[in-house]
Amino acid sequence: MEWLQQLINGISLGSIYALIALGYTMVYGIIKLINFAHGDVFMVGAFVGFYAIKGWGLGFFPALLFSMAFCAVFGVLIERIAYKRLRNATRIAALITAIGMSLLIEYGVIYARGAQPEAYPDNVLPSTSFNLFGAQISSQSLFILAVSVGLMIILQFIVHRTKIGKAMRAVSHDMDAAKLMGINVDRTISYTFAIGSALAGAAGVIFGVYYTKIEPLMGIIPGLKAFVAAVLGGIGIIPGAMVGGLILGVVESVVSAMGFSLWRDAAAFIILILILIFRPSGIFGKNTREKV
Repeated sequence: MEWLQQLINGISLGSIYALIALGYTMVYGIIKLINFAHGDVFMVGAFVGFYAIKGWGLGFFPALLFSMAFCAVFGVLIERIAYKRLRNATRIAALITAIGMSLLIEYGVIYARGAQPEAYPDNVLPSTSFNLFGAQISSQSLFILAVSVGLMIILQFIVHRTKIGKAMRAVSHDMDAAKLMGINVDRTISYTFAIGSALAGAAGVIFGVYYTKIEPLMGIIPGLKAFVAAVLGGIGIIPGAMVGGLILGVVESVVSAMGFSLWRDAAAFIILILILIFRPSGIFGKNTREKV
């Protein structure tokens, strides 16, 4: 029954990776850019949620919504300041800019508040355990999973049922044709950054509540793992990012349960190497019409 417990823990962890991976895959689907600063938006979201909870006394959901709103604005600012002028630049120029923006955010936060870690309060969410088929399942894990899945469902609704979602899909298929049809491409790209960054902010708060400890460089490894999840599912494909994140979380939990906890980070990059060798287009494949 320990395996059931590890499976639920893995799915909960994977849902956090999936939320971050969605930002990677949405931005790539629109402008073919790997936004390596995205993991640091996740870190900023974790700190915004922490200060909202501990400093202002907000509950989990108000802090989550505030962090999402803050990160949405932050993501749009990153796009306007760093990436907008590079739309027609080479891929390597955009990639170097993304890495530079990542370092700027990390060390900007360290300069502003110091490098010391913080710890989320223990009572943000009620934490009780109950027995399920002999396994001790944390209510916190299930709650975090439910919130993450709810956000993914909302994203799917936005993409498939709203005007901005239709614009995002049109721009991802053919930006020039979308312009001819009267779609404001700049605004659509800004909306894409806003939505992806909001999901990263939500992931930051959920991560902080689940793992307690946060620090200014915390976005590096989860950000890279979320990128692996996006590639695993098929970069540019929203369902692929969700599935890739969940698979990665379960694999890490299984590796830890087998006694190889020191290898759990390496497992993600082994998966990346294997997927690039045997199926570079990802699980869902590049022939899938869904590109956003």
